[in-house]
Formats: sequence, C-alpha cells, structure tokens
Amino acid sequence: MPKKKTTTDEQLKDMLSRAAELALSRKAEGVIALDLRGLTTSCDYFLICHGKSSVQVGAIAEAITRGLRDDGDRIWHTEGAEAKQWILLDYVDIVIHVFDRERRDYYRLEDLWGDAPVETYEDTAPSTAE
Repeated sequence: MPKKKTTTDEQLKDMLSRAAELALSRKAEGVIALDLRGLTTSCDYFLICHGKSSVQVGAIAEAITRGLRDDGDRIWHTEGAEAKQWILLDYVDIVIHVFDRERRDYYRLEDLWGDAPVETYEDTAPSTAE
C-alpha cells in the first residue's frame, strides 16, 4: 500500500477543482464534492458525478484519470472500469465516484454523508448555440 503523501489543503482543493473541470469537460452531470474531513479518516473528499450512459461514464473517468496523470497526480486504485456503471478512482485523499444515473440514485452517497459540507460544480463554458 502506498504511503499517504503529504498534501496541503490548497493542493487538495486545486486537485478537486481540476477533477471536476475534467468531468465537466465530458458533460458529467450533478458534479459535487463532499468535504469528509472530520467525518472519516478514509479520505478527505469525495467527488461525485454521473453520466447518461456507460460510454459517457467511461469517458468521464478516462478524462479525469488522464488529466490528473498529466498534472502529476497518480491514481492509487480503480474499481468498476469494466462495467462502467460505477467507476471509483482512488487518489488516497480524494476518492472520485463516476456513476451512471441509476446507480447514483440507488446508492445516494450524498444522503449517506449528509453531514458533509457540499460544493457544487457547474459547467461555466459559454454556450455556442445562437
């Protein structure tokens, strides 16, 4: 098991924002971060989002993995990449959950961690439609 790296809070928040940006670049929906500090010792943050299809779920997870790797952040563990219904990307301090809509509605992680402060990310790219 890799040793937990020392990361400042600012670095974690930058990584979290970058992962959200990468998810949104693949049209992820419902992108939120849960601040789990003080609620669990397993990680500091969850980033949760969903896609409309298994193809989109895979594309979202791939965009996050590739983009964070290019930024120098190495993933520790991945689960669910084959089925593309719920892909978990574990970066030790941040765990990213990319769901399809059905799995997200069923597992409702936001409700399970209801005491956690939530930050919502939205696509701020200008619309090209006229």
